Amino acid sequence: MRNAASLITLVLAVPMLACSPLAALAQEKNAVALEAHADPALWPHAASPAAMTDAATEAFVADLLGRMTVEEKVGQMIQADIASIKPEDLLIYPLGSILAGGNSSPGGDERASAGKWVDLAQAFRAANAQRKGTVVPLIYGIDAVHGHNNVVGATIFPHNIGLGAARDPDLIRRIGQATALEVAVTGADWTFGPTLAVPRDDRWGRAYEGYAENPEIQRAYAAPMTLGLQGDLSADSPLAAGHIAGSAKHFLADGGTFEGKDQGDFQGHEREMIDVHLGGYPQAIDAGVLSIMASFSSWNGVKHSGNETILTDVLRGPLGFDGFVVSDWNAHGQLPGCSNESCALAVNAGIDMLMAPDSWKPLYQNTLAQVRSGEIPTARLDEAVRRILRVKVKTGLFSDERPVEGRLNELGSPAHRAIAREAVRKSLVLLKNEGAVLPIRSGARVLVAGHADDIGQASGGWTLTWQGTGNTNADFPNGQSIWGGIQEAVAAGGGQATLSPDGGFTQKPDVAIIVFGETPYAEFQGDVDTLDFLPTEPLETLKRLHAAGIPTVSVFLSGRPMWTNPEINASDAFVAAWLPGTEGGGVADVLIGDAAGKPRTDFNGKLSFSWPKDARGEPLNVGQPGYDPQFAYGYGLTYAQGGRVGVLSEESGVVGEIGSVDRYFVDGRYVAPWALMLADAGGQNKPGSVQAATSPRDAVSVRPVDDLAQESGQQFAFSGAGAGSAKIWGTPIDVSRQANGEMALSFRYRVDAAPASSVALSVGQGRVDMSAILGAAPLGEWRSLKVRLSCFRDAGADLTAVDTPFQIETAGALTLSVSEIRLAANEGDAICPAG
Repeated sequence: MRNAASLITLVLAVPMLACSPLAALAQEKNAVALEAHADPALWPHAASPAAMTDAATEAFVADLLGRMTVEEKVGQMIQADIASIKPEDLLIYPLGSILAGGNSSPGGDERASAGKWVDLAQAFRAANAQRKGTVVPLIYGIDAVHGHNNVVGATIFPHNIGLGAARDPDLIRRIGQATALEVAVTGADWTFGPTLAVPRDDRWGRAYEGYAENPEIQRAYAAPMTLGLQGDLSADSPLAAGHIAGSAKHFLADGGTFEGKDQGDFQGHEREMIDVHLGGYPQAIDAGVLSIMASFSSWNGVKHSGNETILTDVLRGPLGFDGFVVSDWNAHGQLPGCSNESCALAVNAGIDMLMAPDSWKPLYQNTLAQVRSGEIPTARLDEAVRRILRVKVKTGLFSDERPVEGRLNELGSPAHRAIAREAVRKSLVLLKNEGAVLPIRSGARVLVAGHADDIGQASGGWTLTWQGTGNTNADFPNGQSIWGGIQEAVAAGGGQATLSPDGGFTQKPDVAIIVFGETPYAEFQGDVDTLDFLPTEPLETLKRLHAAGIPTVSVFLSGRPMWTNPEINASDAFVAAWLPGTEGGGVADVLIGDAAGKPRTDFNGKLSFSWPKDARGEPLNVGQPGYDPQFAYGYGLTYAQGGRVGVLSEESGVVGEIGSVDRYFVDGRYVAPWALMLADAGGQNKPGSVQAATSPRDAVSVRPVDDLAQESGQQFAFSGAGAGSAKIWGTPIDVSRQANGEMALSFRYRVDAAPASSVALSVGQGRVDMSAILGAAPLGEWRSLKVRLSCFRDAGADLTAVDTPFQIETAGALTLSVSEIRLAANEGDAICPAG
C-alpha cells in the first residue's frame, strides 16, 4: 500500500455483512474513506506559467540530473533545520535545503543581529560548495509570514487577518515585495508563504494567518502576494534581484479542521473542499508560485501528506502545478507506518521535499535505502529532484551573484515602514462610535491605558520567536508602539498625552484610549475552547473611567474576533485593530484628528471574519444556514457614514465555568484554568507564557521540546540541588466520579537523564512512586503511561477538590520530558505504580 488511494481501495474491497451493526459501521467508515479520494474531474483548472519550464531551464536540469548520484538526488529531497545541522555536515551529507524554524536562529540567539543571519547563510553556502561530487546550491527557507519576522530590526506588517480587512490587493503586492527584499538581504532564498488558509472556526490558533473566512479574499490576494514575493517569472532569466521564492500553504483545508483543532481533520465533502478551501491556490499557481507546502491536516481521516489523490492526481492534474511540494515540520512522521526518520509513503504520494528539521540524518539514510530497494521508484526520485532543481534555477541559486545580500539598511527602511503604516490604517475596523467620540481632537488631553506601549503584543505570534512571547520594545529598534504614535500625533496638535497602564490619572482627561487584547500565541498554544475574552482588568478600567465621566475608546488587539460585548458596552468607541505589528503610528493616523477634531484619515477596514454574538465559538461563517453574527462579514463603520450599535447582550452563551476537567497540558499548552508552577526550597515560580524558566533556587527548570509536533512537550530538568517539583495547578475540580469509573491520568513521557533519587507522581495529596518506571525506561524514547485515578485516591488524595492534577517531584537529578497530560479511559492498560 503505497498511498492513501490504495488504502481506500483496500477498505472498499472488504465484503459487507448486510443488516448487521458491524456492516453499518463498516459502510459508514467506507463512506468517509471514499470522500478522502479526490476526483480530478471535479476540480478547476490552473497552470504554472510556461516560463517555469522553459527549454533552457529543462535542458540544464536534465543535464544536471544525469550527472548526479543517487545519494545526491536523495539529499535534494531532505531539508534540515539550522538548529540541528552545522555547515560542516554538508561536507558529508548532500542535502538540498535548510530552514530556520520559528525558534531557530544563528547560534540559538533569537535576538541575533541581522549580520549574524547573513554570516549563517554564507557559512552554509560555503560549506556546500566545498563538498565533493556534483554540487547543487542549497535553497534556504524561512517563515516570513508578516514581514521578515524572525530578524530584529525588520519591518513587521499586520498579520493576515488585518490585511484581509483592508481589502486592497495592490497593498498586498507591495507588502510581498518589501518582505522579499528584507529576506533577501539577510541571505535566505525562500519564504513559507503566502498562507492561503480559509479559517472557518475562530477557535483555531492560526486563524490570524488567514485573510478571511470567505475564500473571495484569498482568491483576490494570492496572485498579488506571489508576484510581490517572486516578481514575474521569465523564460530567459531567474527571479529579479530582491525577490525570493514563495510557497503557498498549507495545502489543503488547514482552516477547516474539526472544532478548530490544529493539525486536525476536515470532515466534509469534496465539493466544500473545492468551493471553500481551494481558495486562492489556482491564482497562486497561475501567478507562478514556485513551491507549495502540504498541510499537516487530514481529510476525513486521511492525512494530506500521504494522499496521492490530492498531491498528485489533483495538484499535478487539473491544477497544473510544475513547482515542488514540501511537507510541513516532520509531518511525514504522522502517516500510518511512518516515523520522523522513515516515510516512503509521503514521497510516493507526491511530497518532493521532506521537512525533517531534527530527523534529517536518519531520514536521509532510510530514504536512500528505500530508493535502492525499489520501495521508492527511481522514476519518482528523479521526478521530485527535477522539480526541486527547476525551482532552484528559477530562483537564481546557480549564480554566484547576490546583489542585495548584506544591504541591511533595507531592514525596517523608511519606505517599508511607510507601507506597514498604511496597512495598519487600512486594516482597522470601527465597530462602534457613539457620540462621535472619534476622531479625537489633536489638542485634547488624552489618557492612554492598557498595553499601548507593547509592540510585542501588537505583533502577536511568529515574531522573533515561534509563539511571539517574551519580546520587549527594545527588540523592535525600528518600530513604534501604539502609544508612541498617539503621543506623537497629540503633541503635534498641541495636546497632551499621558501613558497610564492601569488607567489612573491626577488630572481628568478629555478622553481615554484603552489598548488591550490577546497576548501572543501561535499554533497549538493558540487553540481555545471558547471565544470569550477572559481578562477582567480592561473591563474594570473601562467601567471606572466611564463612572468618572470620561469618554472611552477601546483598541482591541486580537488574532480573531472575540466575544467582547461587555467591553463594547463599556466603550464609547470600539476599534478592532487585529495584530498591527511595529507601526503603531498607523492607529494614531485614524484615531487622532486635526486641531479642529476633523479626521486626518477615515476608517477603511471591513470585517473579513464575522464577529460573534456569543462566546461559544461554534463556527459562524457568512453564507451558512442560521447565520446571525453580532457584526456581519463586511461590517465596518466610517467617519463619513457612522451608525449606532446600542446596548449588546452580555449573556455569553457558555454554560458553567470555562475550563477543562480532563485536559491539562495538550498540544503544547496548558488548558485553562491550568498553569505550570515550579517550586523548590526558595519558593514558587509561575512561568506563565515564558517558554523557559527555573524555580527560585534552580532546583528545576523547564523548556519546550518536540514530541507529536513542534514544541508540543515540555522538558523538566531537576538539578539535584535540593528537592524540586513541577506541578500543574488551578481551580479545584471534582474528579471523584471519574475515579469510580476507572479513568486514568494519561501522559506521554521521555526520560532524557535517569533519576538519581526517588521520584513521586502526585494528583492532589495522593502520591505514587515513579522511580522504578522511570529508572527502567530507555533514554530518549517517548512512551505513554496511564495511572488509575483510584491509585491516587487510595494514596490519600481528596478527588472531590483537586487543584493539582499532575505533579512530579524529586530531590535528585532527573531530566524528564512530558506531553499530552489528560484524563483518559482505562482500557485495561492503566496501572498503579509499585514503589
